[in-house]
Parts: sequence; C-alpha cells; structure tokens
Amino acid sequence: MTRAAEHEQTHEREYDVVVLGAGPVGENVVDRVRAAGLSAAVVESELVGGECSYWACMPSKALLRPAIVRSEARRVAGLRAHAYSPLDAQEVLAHRDEVVGNWQDDGQVSWVRSTGADLYRGQGRLHGPRRVTVEGAEGDRHVLTARHAVAVCTGSRAVLPPLPGLTGARPWTSREATSSERVPRRLVVVGGGVVGAEMATAWQALGAHVTMLVRGAGLLPRMEPFAGEHVAAALTERGADIRTGVSVSAVVRDGSAGPVTVVLDGGDHVEGDEVLFATGRRPRTEDIGLETVGLEPGSWLSVDDSLLVDGFDWLYAVGDVNHRALLTHQGKYQARIAGAAIAARATEKTDDAVAWGPHRATADHAAVPQVVFTDPEAAAVGLSLAEAEAAGHRVRAVDLDLRGVAGAGLYAQGYRGHARMVVDLDREVVLGATFVGPGIGELLHSATIAVTGEVPIARLWHAVPAYPTISEAWLRLLEAYRDGAGSA
Repeated sequence: MTRAAEHEQTHEREYDVVVLGAGPVGENVVDRVRAAGLSAAVVESELVGGECSYWACMPSKALLRPAIVRSEARRVAGLRAHAYSPLDAQEVLAHRDEVVGNWQDDGQVSWVRSTGADLYRGQGRLHGPRRVTVEGAEGDRHVLTARHAVAVCTGSRAVLPPLPGLTGARPWTSREATSSERVPRRLVVVGGGVVGAEMATAWQALGAHVTMLVRGAGLLPRMEPFAGEHVAAALTERGADIRTGVSVSAVVRDGSAGPVTVVLDGGDHVEGDEVLFATGRRPRTEDIGLETVGLEPGSWLSVDDSLLVDGFDWLYAVGDVNHRALLTHQGKYQARIAGAAIAARATEKTDDAVAWGPHRATADHAAVPQVVFTDPEAAAVGLSLAEAEAAGHRVRAVDLDLRGVAGAGLYAQGYRGHARMVVDLDREVVLGATFVGPGIGELLHSATIAVTGEVPIARLWHAVPAYPTISEAWLRLLEAYRDGAGSA
C-alpha cells in the first residue's frame, strides 16, 4: 500500500470524551457524559456489551437459576417429590444462549447509538495525550482526539498460571465455563473463589461430577469463613469432591479430545474430562498504548476516587482495570461517578471532593456489595470482622442462625443459613453484614443501605421488618446486639 493510499484510509475526529471498551462500564460512562451534553466516541474490539453480557454475569446466572430453583423446590411441601428429575441440560443451555443473544450484539449496538455516541469497532490504543487510534477489521484507521477525557474501560481477563502442560491441555477459563455447549462427565475446578464455586454449582446440577482443588483452607476466602463453609457443605452433600490445601503442579491432556489429568504437589492426581482454572484476573491493558503516555502495558491503573488516573488530568480508568472492586455493578457505579466528574470538569463546575459526593466513588472503600449465586447463596457488604479489626475499628460481631427466623422456615423446610452483623462500637453503626442461605441475595440491599447510609443502630430499630419474612433476621440481629451477644 502506498503512503497516499494509507493516508486516504485514515480518518480523524474530535470528541469531548473517548471511551475504550463498550462493556457495561464503558456504556455507563457514555450514558452519563452524553446526558451532560458532551460528545462521545466508544471503541470496542469484541462484542458491545462486554464480558458480563456474554461470558460472565448473564450466562452464569442463566446456568445457575435452574439448579437453585430445583434445590429449593425439594424443600417445599407438595413439590418435593416432583423435584428429583434431572435437569434438561439442553434446554438450560439453549436458554443460556438466548439470554446472551446467541453472542450477537445488535441490541447493545442499537442502545449505544441511541445515546448519540459514535461506535468504532476495532483495537483502540492510546497514541499520546488525549489521542486514540483505532485499527478496524477492514484496514481502516481512525484517529480520535478527546477535548476533555479518555476513559479506559477495557476490563479484565482470566489468568492462567504458568504450569507445565497447561496450554496444550486447553483448559477452561470463565469464558469456556459459561459458554460450553455440552456437559462434561467429570469437571475439575481449580480455585475456590466466586467463579469456581458458582461454576461447580451449575455444572454439578447439570450432571457433571465435580472435583474442586483449592489452595487455601476453604471456599469464598474473601467472605466471612462461615459463608464458604455452608457452600462447601452443600456441594459435598450433592456429591462434589472438595480438596483444600492442595496445589497443582502440572496438567496433561490425553490427545486432542481425551481426558485431562491434573497433577498435584506430592504426586497425587485427579482426572477429568475438562478442567476449569478459576485462579484470578488480570487487566486488559497490555495492548492499549499505555506506553505512549508513560504507563506500563499490562498494569492495573491506580486512580483517585473520581477515577482519574494518578498523575493525569485527562485519563480515567473505570471498572476492573483499576483493581478497586472487580464486580460489574461496582464498575457501573464507578462509571456513573466518573461520567459526572468528567462533565463537571468539562463545564468548569465545582468538582465535589466530599466523601459520598456525586464525584467520589466512596462505596469502593466502605460498602461494596456482592452476591455469590451458589446454593445456598452467599452475600456480603462492607467490612468482614477480620477486615474491621485490621482497620483498627473497635467492633462487635453479632451472629444469627437463620433457622430461628419464621420466614426462613416458611421459605424452605430444613432451612440452613447464617447471618453476621459487624458493628462499630464507637459510632454504633453497621460496618458490614454477611448472609448465607437460600434466597438471601435479596436481603443484601437493605444491608447495603444500612452500611452506606451509616444508619445508627438506634434508628434501625424503627425499620420494622414485615412478618413473616426472612428480613426479620435484621430484628433478631439487633436484639442480639442489644442483649450483648457477640464479642467486642
């Protein structure tokens, strides 16, 4: 190609804001800056809608929902006898495909365009301050200049450890685990975090025999210990083999489609038809031109509470890439904050630097909620007991066996669950709460409001839970706190 022809295929445009990544985070940045009247371009190299829509949140929950409903039906009088048939795996997988739009992003593209933003498909890279180049699939090249801000919203990807034989063994990551078109007869899951626990739950319910290999002492290590204990007990009761305190040293695949052998430290081994590595994430920043602005390719991007990258007045990093809270809903929250901050600075309005203000992602530090859609569900917000103590708070943890709540017994016969409230004794506010049990995911937002709003314990007494609901757990926790239960 001549220099003249190359020049003819290069197009230059200027916008107020350029967004790298059109997942939920990037979409929310675009939505907020467009609502403020700023022009915007968004660049996406894969599917518009991102990881959550096609390989994470949505397909995983589509796989998990039938498993959870069947399990709960087994605890309801009149349904129990009808809830022991195998799940129709093909119907579940077909519904999963429908939920993700059969991996077509037409609807998401239409939404982006409805905001008035311009969508560019291709690999976007920073090319110096406030400039982004886009290499399109057809060889076209765009140079986009941002008057006010560039927002990096490229997310994260699964990490595979450098183990002998792993690459040739074609392991599953979270993407393969949520998009597989068949149920493996035997599935080995390496890792005991959220992805490992949820996918073990889903594929076991669909008929796979699951073996979990966990380096640590238990499942869900970022939550209170009892949460992982309840989830592990339920998986074990349904036939899963959970091995803790073990490490993988190598992986071997027998031929192109044969079984996979996972070798453990010490020489023991486990055989399966597929192996899922759920062992962490890394930022998708290795090929976005960070070196052109003095940053390290492949690195997490450190930001302030307005999501502005440290040392810059125009570069923002929103969502997984800043490593603050690798959760879709938290990334969308950050996007709303970043969009508001960008708009305020662009229009020279006062930038509100107050904690919990419209331009500060304060919840990233104090009130991050998460639901793990295992059976039973586990949910938490704010600080665990260990985290609160490590932060220097004078606290008391109040625990509750949820079997003592009338609504739990009505929800499911033989209900098993646990709740904990962590109270700051000096201010008498809730710093954190954790729940585990069937159906408790819907309890979490009340806890999030209590933590975010720093609602005094004295005022929480006036938030009367309806009878008979599982929400009465709040009343029982307050009673236990009043009566001196727990330890300071």
